[in-house]
Amino acid sequence: MSLSPSSSAQAARAAVARRLRDMRKGAGLTVVELADRCGWHHAKTSRIENARTAPSARDIDAWCRACGHQEDVPDVIAQSLNAESAYTEWRHQVRNGLKALQENWVQFFRDTGTFKVYSSTLIPGLLQTQGYAAALLSGIADFRGVPDDGEEAAAARAERSRVIYERGHRFVLLVEEGVLRHQIGDSSAMAAQLGHLLTAGALPAVALGVVPASTPARRIRPVETFHIYDDRLVSVELVSAQVNITQPSEVALYLKAFDQLRRLAVYGDDARALILAALQAL
Repeated sequence: MSLSPSSSAQAARAAVARRLRDMRKGAGLTVVELADRCGWHHAKTSRIENARTAPSARDIDAWCRACGHQEDVPDVIAQSLNAESAYTEWRHQVRNGLKALQENWVQFFRDTGTFKVYSSTLIPGLLQTQGYAAALLSGIADFRGVPDDGEEAAAARAERSRVIYERGHRFVLLVEEGVLRHQIGDSSAMAAQLGHLLTAGALPAVALGVVPASTPARRIRPVETFHIYDDRLVSVELVSAQVNITQPSEVALYLKAFDQLRRLAVYGDDARALILAALQAL
């Protein structure tokens, strides 16, 4: 994204306003007529359409019904909620340290049944060894200018990741082959990380796929790293912020992308061969 997190949030609110305005115009209603049907002053309609006032769920329901778009109510409500909570700057999330950030997700992970992760840049956090995570998180602390608690944060991440050994969860984890060769930490830490992939990828609840770099004429290019939780929430990490997506139509798009990427990946012995090749190249 080219927008800053704050302007991105405003852009998301404006997208909701634009969608409602287009809906009104598509129904052939003036601002006053829409307001009359909804039972409020026309000034409120203008404030909503100009993204000066965030519509409530009740406002959205009345608006969609007035325009004959009852079927869009859940999606527009989700889009509006997403606009208000989707963008969270990292500087706010890491102010209590990276260890605390890892611990904040423990219960959420335990409550999640199905994890779908695609990574074009790093080993997924759920499969990171403590050494790999420590090197990664220390680098993040340095970049963000916060106290380096990388070792403690890595231990917390490892503890959080024990969810892959607990019953009641399923994990489909995809990485681009290049991830296996992006060295994080020293050679021994990277070797241990790749060795861990060989064992963790064989767990009954884990399906580990690797998209070969040599995949011919792929129809979907490598895209941003994203996490899907129970097919309801998508989390995307930007340099400046974390983006949480709950709007059903957007979640569906990420699910479509994940399915296409999943079909490109290799598993089992073929995936192990690519991991071993990366290990031998260290």
